[in-house]
Amino acid sequence: MRKYLALLFVLVLFAAYACKKYEEFPPEPKIEFMDFVLLRDAQGIDQLGVLRFSFTDGDGNIGLYNDDTLPPFDYNLFIRYFEQKNGTFEEVFLITPRIVNDTTIIYDTASFNGRIPILTPAGKNKSISGEIEDTLFVNNPLSPFDTIMFEVFIRDRDLNESNVIQTPPIVVKKQ
Repeated sequence: MRKYLALLFVLVLFAAYACKKYEEFPPEPKIEFMDFVLLRDAQGIDQLGVLRFSFTDGDGNIGLYNDDTLPPFDYNLFIRYFEQKNGTFEEVFLITPRIVNDTTIIYDTASFNGRIPILTPAGKNKSISGEIEDTLFVNNPLSPFDTIMFEVFIRDRDLNESNVIQTPPIVVKKQ
């Protein structure tokens, strides 16, 4: 009798494990804004901010390999920067100087875009969800405007783009 009870117990455990439900998400990534926290320097000036958002992806193919360096696989986290000018948010393309040969200055367009590393889980179920944090510069010294905003979306390895999220308006303490 004990032998049959043990066998029955093992069968019930196996059946319960086999019926385990996994969360299912669409194959396109989806993101949701969580928060944005300003970080002040020792002088009380906002220099950086930490953006946090959550994500889901049904086939778990978010992330880039180290060898992925050419478009369209150079970035998979896309961030646009806006400043409020006369009550309206306008996208701003930041220009940064770069010195070449100790005397020549070349101006590049700065980008907030980034790279999310490979997040694909091992195993049969590839659906994933989680949170991403990114630290961004928030103080544009070339601008007199103090209210900014960011727009964000991500792209998976199938080039599926997520929805676009926005931060609320962020008032930056300047010098």
